[in-house]
Amino acid sequence: MSRLSSISHAYFIGIGGIGMSALAQYLADKGITVSGSDREASPVTDLLVSKGIQVSLVQTAENVPEAADLVVYSEAVWEDNIERVRAKELGIPQRSYFEVLGDVSEDMRTIAIAGTHGKTTTTGMTAKLLRDAGVSPTAIVGSLVRDFGSNYLAGNSEWLVVEACEYKRDFLTLSPEILIVTNIELDHTDYYKNLEDVQNAFRALMEKVPAHGFIVTDSTHLAIAPLLEGLSASVVDYQKEAGYPVRFPGEFNVMNARAATAAARKVLPGIPEDLLRDSLASFEGTWRRFEYKGTAKSGAEVYDDYAHHPTAVQKTIQELRAKTSGKIFVAFHPHLFSRTRDLFQEFSTAFARADRVYIAPIYPARELDDGTMSNEILAAAIQKQGVQATAGTFAEIQESLEKEAGPGDLIMTMGAGDIYKVADALTA
Repeated sequence: MSRLSSISHAYFIGIGGIGMSALAQYLADKGITVSGSDREASPVTDLLVSKGIQVSLVQTAENVPEAADLVVYSEAVWEDNIERVRAKELGIPQRSYFEVLGDVSEDMRTIAIAGTHGKTTTTGMTAKLLRDAGVSPTAIVGSLVRDFGSNYLAGNSEWLVVEACEYKRDFLTLSPEILIVTNIELDHTDYYKNLEDVQNAFRALMEKVPAHGFIVTDSTHLAIAPLLEGLSASVVDYQKEAGYPVRFPGEFNVMNARAATAAARKVLPGIPEDLLRDSLASFEGTWRRFEYKGTAKSGAEVYDDYAHHPTAVQKTIQELRAKTSGKIFVAFHPHLFSRTRDLFQEFSTAFARADRVYIAPIYPARELDDGTMSNEILAAAIQKQGVQATAGTFAEIQESLEKEAGPGDLIMTMGAGDIYKVADALTA
């Protein structure tokens, strides 16, 4: 904690963010006073409060403690945020989540998990494998991991397991000794110009892995293979690992487990096979990753998933189809106007194996609506592909699902926003 050793009070703006909240727990564990704000309550803010971290759900200038010697802000919090403005007036240093995470990584032996899909599950699996093997890693995960009861795992060793996000090349703040790259596709189109631009970012991250380190990946992946030439680190192909059984459906989860296993072997070369098998078999998964929510009053089974990229949507529905001979109802919450616009054709065909699709208003996150894309436009495009699709509000979608889905049917709420609230309401 060299750069953080002089910090006594850190204030987090956007503390309810999934990465922010994990970092807040880490700093609190290191004896730093942590407080922060967000705009609404969530399971994450509830978790922070239960751990004694003060969270304000209204952002005001008065929230910012004059005694704070560091303000950490989420990428979704702009410079004109009232609390950031106040921190500047008080002369409190401000750093982004990824800058502070980079400080943590620099001081530890880091296993970074990157990729367009699967990085959250793979991060959770890797951390659990190492915990079960007695390594006692610290872990910062992009979702709540049921096995840890948190998105943060407190460890007492030199190892850090961390989810590495490619947006704005943020993962380049990390110092990985072991790097897992699950896969690479075009995403974050509000920042990256094309797939080559994404690949360049991943290549830069691979080049940060030292000669004594390892890059764990699928060396035959069409978007990854060209990036592996001339690297200092050794390349390990996770496809050569045995496919240990996991609780969750889909070949992609088998691949996630293989990647986690390959990384664990590099930390502990003699890790027992039965430990690997038992640890993965007992992995309970993460919040919002093919999560079973329960049975609706109508008798339909309800699931929720974070899928928000066309490939993830298509694969998730494919696995749902394998689970039922009944109808599949999907409530999808598009994330970002730019992603919906730039991957529009892929989204329009991703729902082909669903019987009924509802499209919620686009979750804007960091973007402004320029009027060129909407849930109505996407629903119409899906309808043209032969799948019944309707645009609607959360309340309208919930009402329709309660009426239309019955015993033997499956409902999946899906997206990176808060569509999970519909699943919660259906199973309340």
